[in-house]
Order: sequence, then structure tokens, then C-alpha cells
Amino acid sequence: MRILILGGDGYLGWPTAMHFAALGHEVSVIDNYLRRNIARETSSEPLFEAPNLIKRAALFKELTGHSIEVFISDCADYDRLAEVVQKTSPEIVVHYAEQPSAPYSMQNRHTADLTIFNNIGTTFNLIWAILEHAPDAHIIKLGTMGEYGTPNIDIEEGWLEVNHKGRQQKFLYPRQAGSLYHTTKVLDTDLLWFYVRTYGLQVTDLMQGPVYGLSTVESDLSQDLMPNFHYDDIFGTVVNRFLVQAVAGVPLTVYGGGGQTRGYLNLKDTLQCVELAASNPPAKGELRILNQLTEIFSVNELAEKIHRVGNSKGLEVTIKSIDNPRKELEEHYYNVEHSGLTELGLQPNFMTDEVLGEMLDTIIKHKAAIDVEKILPRVRWK
Repeated sequence: MRILILGGDGYLGWPTAMHFAALGHEVSVIDNYLRRNIARETSSEPLFEAPNLIKRAALFKELTGHSIEVFISDCADYDRLAEVVQKTSPEIVVHYAEQPSAPYSMQNRHTADLTIFNNIGTTFNLIWAILEHAPDAHIIKLGTMGEYGTPNIDIEEGWLEVNHKGRQQKFLYPRQAGSLYHTTKVLDTDLLWFYVRTYGLQVTDLMQGPVYGLSTVESDLSQDLMPNFHYDDIFGTVVNRFLVQAVAGVPLTVYGGGGQTRGYLNLKDTLQCVELAASNPPAKGELRILNQLTEIFSVNELAEKIHRVGNSKGLEVTIKSIDNPRKELEEHYYNVEHSGLTELGLQPNFMTDEVLGEMLDTIIKHKAAIDVEKILPRVRWK
């Protein structure tokens, strides 16, 4: 298939591009290095520097024989995006091209403005580029489980049947995001649902939990093919951040009570999920929503797992509760329906001690590059 990946330089975008190319698909990526730039602006550089997209694509072709076409361009510029869509004529578009950090979105008015206009604007531009230049393409958009918040009822897979005064209707599951970033993802979903209803678009929305990991089949070929690995308080997900803290000798910083519970998945499973969505498209005029996670942990449970594995490697890991910089429930009900991807064939890679140990071994090799000033919270919600 012809596959276009928006945000192809990202933590998920680059591994997805390699994965589809290795399967024999015709892959193109577009990125304007927004995440790299704002990471530098906020002193949140990754643990090790990754080559730019053009160099990575050249190395990937040298090692595997598979090509990835690269466009350095801005998806928030409609004319530029439409030009790429017209040129590549994609059958599938994977949409990762958004500012992905909740803390960044809550830092100040400038970062809030960038998040709003980049994220919603890019989704809007993609919709119209597809309508005008590739109307039969299947859009696979990366959503987030954070859209749902932490309601005191079970979280269904995207939709909720409501019985009210003797009548019944199915609605998008109510969303109550906990950051501006997550709110833009809610608005993305509503925007896509409007255009699906109105114009018959074909869309899969993957509600993904926090991702962890460094290793994929393709990235293991060379360190220069590894994904961007952030461990800071702004762009680093909690698992990746805790692992670096363990290696650096910094206490694992549990925010508040540590009962915050979320659904997690391995980077390898993100690739599986996107591939399964691509191979099993929804019908025209359907918005299919799949909750993308494999395991559910509280922050305290994650800290204990990494504490145990780190100590087994002689790292002398400690855990410390600190004041929560975010506005969120620290103890809450959390029960999520997530059978859709399993029914499509997902084979999970669980967070075993071996998986955590391998990540620690990789991070230990780069210990000298760790900047502990990037780890503690620099952004507060209130």
C-alpha cells in the first residue's frame, strides 16, 4: 500500500515508517522538526541525538534495501500538506503530526497557542487534503486515552449507549481531558466525527495509553535508527523517565499519592496496532475507535517495578513522593474496555522484568549524557 505518515520524525512516527517500509509498503513521511525545535527551546533534548530524517532514511535503505521518501514540510500549512498528499496519493495516512506534550501545553500562553493551532489546524488540514486529493484514503489518527480523563464509570471503546427517558442513542463517550494538549485531541475526535458523518471519510482513531520502549526490529539494526528518547519532565513519558532516573541515581519522582492509573503499551505494540488498523480498515463513513493499551498500572506500581529491577542490577534505586504539579485525581476508579485490537490479532509485549532490564542496559550505556536538571517538574498546572 501507499502509506503517508505525518510526524514521521517522532518517537512513534519514525519506527512506524521503518516498520511499514520493511513490510514492503511504499512509505512517505512528512515532518517539520517541530518537536526537535521546541525540545531545544525548553532544554528538553533527548538522551542521545538522532540523525535528521534524510540521513536516517538513507541509512535505513543502506541496511535494508527499503526506501522511505522524506518531505521536510509543515502540516499546519495547508498548501504544503495538500501538495504532499497529491504527490504521494496515499491509501493510508497515519496522523502523528501534533505537539504531544501535556506539560508543554500548560507552560504559558505561547505554548498553549502553539498547541491549539498546530494540533487542531493540522487535523483540519489533513481532512481537507484527503477530501480534495485522496478521498478514498483511510486516516489512522493517534488519539490518547487521556481524552477520557478518569470517570467514575467504565471507559467504553469510544462510544456510549445512552438510555434517557425511554429513548436510546449512541454517542461518543464523554471526554474530560486533564490538560490543554489532551483537550486538542478531544477536539480532533469531534472534528473527524463531523467530517465522517458529513462527507463519508474512513477513519480509525487509536486511543493510546503512554508508550515506553526503545527497541524495535528495525531500530535494533543501528543506534542511529533508534527513536527519539526523551526522559525529561516535559516530553518524557513516566516509564522512560523513571528508568533514566534509576540509572542517574535520582529518586523516582512519584507525583502526589501515586494512585494515578493509566493503560500502558510497549513501542512494539504501537507498531502492531497501527499495522492491524491499516490491514483491517473500517467502512466508508465510519469512525472506528480502538482503545490502545495492553496493561494497566498505577504510578506507584510502575515505581515499584522499576525499583525492583533496578536494584537487581545494583543501581540502588529509591522512590520519593513529591508535590503533584498537575491538576488530577490521585486516587480514582479506572476500568477500560480494550478488546478491539485483541480481536484484530494484537499479541502484546508485556512489561516484564526482562524488558525493563534491557531498557536499563541501553540507558546505562548513555549514562554520561543524562542531565538531571531536566528531570524534576518545571511546569505546574496551577
